[in-house]
Amino acid sequence: MTTFAEPAPPRRARLTLTPGELPGHAAELLDQGFRLALVGGHDDRPAGGGLRVVHLFTDPTTDTRTELHVPLDPATPHVPSLAALSFPAGRFERETRDLFGIVPDGHPLPRRLVRHFHWPRGWYPMRSDAGPPSAFGDVDGPYPFRTVDGAGVYEIPVGPVHAGMIGPGHFRFSVVGETVLKLKARLWFVHRGIEKHVEGRAPADALPIAERISGDTTVGHALAFCQAVEEATGALVGADARVVRAVLLELERLHNHAADIGALCNDVGHGILNAHALRVREQLLRVNDRVSGHRLLRGAVVLGGTATVRLPDPAELAGIAADVAEIVDLALGHSVVRDRFAGTAALTQQQAADLGTLGYVARASGLTADARFDHPTVAGLPRHPSRVDARGDVLARFLIRAEEFADSVAMISALVARPAAAAADHDQPQPARGTASGVGIVEGWRGTIVHRVELGPEGTVRRLKVVDPSFLNWPALPVALTGSIVPDFPLVNKSFNLSYAGNDL
Repeated sequence: MTTFAEPAPPRRARLTLTPGELPGHAAELLDQGFRLALVGGHDDRPAGGGLRVVHLFTDPTTDTRTELHVPLDPATPHVPSLAALSFPAGRFERETRDLFGIVPDGHPLPRRLVRHFHWPRGWYPMRSDAGPPSAFGDVDGPYPFRTVDGAGVYEIPVGPVHAGMIGPGHFRFSVVGETVLKLKARLWFVHRGIEKHVEGRAPADALPIAERISGDTTVGHALAFCQAVEEATGALVGADARVVRAVLLELERLHNHAADIGALCNDVGHGILNAHALRVREQLLRVNDRVSGHRLLRGAVVLGGTATVRLPDPAELAGIAADVAEIVDLALGHSVVRDRFAGTAALTQQQAADLGTLGYVARASGLTADARFDHPTVAGLPRHPSRVDARGDVLARFLIRAEEFADSVAMISALVARPAAAAADHDQPQPARGTASGVGIVEGWRGTIVHRVELGPEGTVRRLKVVDPSFLNWPALPVALTGSIVPDFPLVNKSFNLSYAGNDL
């Protein structure tokens, strides 16, 4: 029987700074190896305050979470930009400006990010006094795409409407011949107001919204939200429930990895392997249904614990893993598949680090970030340092996911060997006393998911800030694609498989 020691609780620190003090403290944390995990705007005026911006830095070596809070004057909400220190910071700042009107002074690229041309000027939807928008119209004109000039250069616009059940996104290719010189991805065509929608709700009522942020990541977002609320309320989750949660997280990884392994084969013309991968995915969805009562594991993670029916059968999963291994071997044994994968759209380790990429995209470029081990909730999980591939191409991303599939099956087998109560017994977190906050950090199948929640004195959600890994990984796609050919775009895009919904909150 495998035993698991209890992980040490994360260490939290909170500093309240003036705007002028922010850059120095941020630079010091980044120099110490912290990652900027989240930047969120806040409107505290309903509670008697003003505007505020919160920066969350995390240290993977010690699981330390440091928050920098910067109160701002609502009449002149300006904050020094950290874009020169951190590329992700620049993206967060543009998002916060568009949604809250908080201006990042000195930003090197002060163009709109979330805001589209038809939004009314001066309307910031996340502010407490935003109200409904006035009439939408052609306010700011077309998005200022950068034009690439030169002999033989032309543009290919794709989207935002695509042929399939995916979200809207516009891709503007600058091409010479078939070679991509530059790609610009324009997103946020459907800003859904998820973070605003949960305000004022009890955490239990907000949870169904959180788990629907990105439909293929039910467990990842539900678990991050629950962890944040549980930290804010001081609720203790039993060791058995944490084990079952870890099992659910790996089950979600399995069916998504299996589907994309097949889809990548399909994108290079090997449709029969995609058919077999879809057969495997159907098996895994049926496993999910037996475990939780829902094929996508919806409702399985609840505040204080889990609501599962039974644990998965390790022998059944081992058989499925052997099936996936055979599909992978057949794919890589085919010269056309391997040739199309190898060397295509390489993202270097330095590029991945500079852009702040996460998940299998980062690990396929030689980075080791993985919240299961950097921010553990179940200790004793076997770590696989070899699951890193510095080549950074489509082949590396394919191999990392194939290896992670096998690792997840092994991890589930080790977890279920420990006695765990898979029943629906759980304790509802109690309402917070006074304003409280909490952070949830989870390694979803795409990468690290972060939720930060603030609860009001009555225990309802005052503010929820969500960071899906797609927000940080989308900028890496155009970088990797540069120098590739246009026909490789579907293949490269699938090797990243980023979420429009997780990005367009």
